[in-house]
Amino acid sequence: MKGFLFDQNLPSRISFQTSLPVHHVSEIGPNPTDTEVWNHGRKHELVLVSKDADFFHRIISSQPPPWIVHLKIGNMRRADFHRFLAGVWPKIETLIKNHKLIAVYQDRIEAIS
Repeated sequence: MKGFLFDQNLPSRISFQTSLPVHHVSEIGPNPTDTEVWNHGRKHELVLVSKDADFFHRIISSQPPPWIVHLKIGNMRRADFHRFLAGVWPKIETLIKNHKLIAVYQDRIEAIS
């Protein structure tokens, strides 16, 4: 994997460090479809980070790339979101190396191979 691709429903900038570059779907173009996002992630070997369940369901019957981090955390204020994600991000990066899907909840993280 070569980086992370944050979906439209997530901030275009984050306030914590990651081991790989972070991109935002706005770089693909205005309002890309899920298929365009998926294909871009696949082509560029990116991890898709999204709250969108469509990617969660698509990866179940597919092999990476792309890989998926599905955030199932509900709505949060921006500062709370960044603080939460910064706290769980090291675990996400460790798990994504060996799993195609990471589901992140407020109280736990689940990894699916």
